[in-house]
Amino acid sequence: MPELRTMTNADRYPSANALQAVVLCGGSGTRLWPLSREHYPKQLLQLTGDRTMLQDTVLRLEGFAGGVELVDEPIVVCNEEYRFITAEQLREIARPSSRLILEPAGRNTAPALTLAALLAVRDGDPLLLVMPADHVIGDRQAFLEAVARAIGAANEGDIVTFGIVPERAETGYGYIRHGAAAPDGSCAVEAFVEKPDSATAQSYVDSGDYLWNSGLFLMRASVWIEAIRHFQPAMHDACARALAGAQRDVDFVRVGREDFMSCPSDSIDYAVMEPLAARGGLSASLRVVPMQARWSDVGAWDALWSLAVKDENGNAARGNVVFEASRDNLVQASSRLVACVGVRDLVVVETPDAVMVADRGHTQDVKKVVERLRQSDAPQVSVHRKVHRPWGYYDSIDGGERFQVKRIVVRPGASLSLQMHHHRAEHWIVVRGTARVSRGDEVFLLSENQSTYIPLGTTHRLENPGKVDLEMIEVQSGSYLGEDDIVRFEDDYGRG
Repeated sequence: MPELRTMTNADRYPSANALQAVVLCGGSGTRLWPLSREHYPKQLLQLTGDRTMLQDTVLRLEGFAGGVELVDEPIVVCNEEYRFITAEQLREIARPSSRLILEPAGRNTAPALTLAALLAVRDGDPLLLVMPADHVIGDRQAFLEAVARAIGAANEGDIVTFGIVPERAETGYGYIRHGAAAPDGSCAVEAFVEKPDSATAQSYVDSGDYLWNSGLFLMRASVWIEAIRHFQPAMHDACARALAGAQRDVDFVRVGREDFMSCPSDSIDYAVMEPLAARGGLSASLRVVPMQARWSDVGAWDALWSLAVKDENGNAARGNVVFEASRDNLVQASSRLVACVGVRDLVVVETPDAVMVADRGHTQDVKKVVERLRQSDAPQVSVHRKVHRPWGYYDSIDGGERFQVKRIVVRPGASLSLQMHHHRAEHWIVVRGTARVSRGDEVFLLSENQSTYIPLGTTHRLENPGKVDLEMIEVQSGSYLGEDDIVRFEDDYGRG
């Protein structure tokens, strides 16, 4: 499938000396609801700073000097449901990539890495630095130093993982038992250990022989392919067929749906690392590099409170928040003022369509609420009120039995598809910028404070020909207002 090699680094970087970032952008982050949603998971959120977790992950290798050449474009594996916002976030940080692999459904991390490795070997055999997009690393320099220590072992054909030196007896993480350190600082992996109870976790920390399992890995692409073919041949074969049948779709590599859906679901640890540590069977050895880099997987709201900057009373806030006689709270306000009076140890998260209040000691149970909402088909499980599209976004600001009101923002130069609706008519009012409107056989411009009407069943298109965002208010009316009432005739973004 040569068309997938439109952007190759093989001519610029010798394959034996290339380091390729592989960013795994799956997972839903249900314990960080209501900010994290099924189609807008936690890695797309600004949880710890001005950049999203995905953006921080992609930029994490900036300035790396470990004796290898960095491949310009990261390989990012993500779900097709949030492909456009993923691509947009990469463009925002000037790191666009033509190597965004789309999964039609989640199959855990092992198939995701297998797709990335199979794509990478088309341009040589680079080292793959595998990074989940939803982790926080507070000390980036310590992280880069750990990667540099791991390069030698990975170049020798070993699989290297990174273990976090434990700060406490944590029951929420898996552990790695390691042997003595080699001259390069890496250690042999003796065993992977499941999440322990409190007493066992304390014994691990006291022994000094255990590290937290970070989910970060470094290995040559061919080494992973050999490992997955050996331990999980059905997974390897399904991924190989899925990539062989992939199609180029704008910035994306859209793998074959049927083949990928037949792929077994498993994690990197269960599929390869644990059996390799337990019984070997490969030419590759398994090594671990200890790391102290203020790492966190931000698994729940209490972890975010631990990472956040706090005031003198232990309160952490983001957005328009006021505290009075309150201590040790985490409050996130997205769309309105949140005032806390006389409370402590709470997590309060406000979004335009949901408010969550939890005791800070019970934040792991947020996922139970999400499951109850999923059983009742609540839309707040999947999407936010503000929905991102490749051309911009819309925000559903009001609605009733036969009407819906949206605020629509179209980026400069972008356009919606040429489309038609069977069940609704639309009124458009421009509040900022200029709109080019196609309506039936007509094409005309609308400027600020002008409006138009799109009758039911009329072919139409909205474009922004200007240099500033086009902002509009759209009023829909009709018997059915669902997003699936769209017939697309032409689309710049490959949507059917």
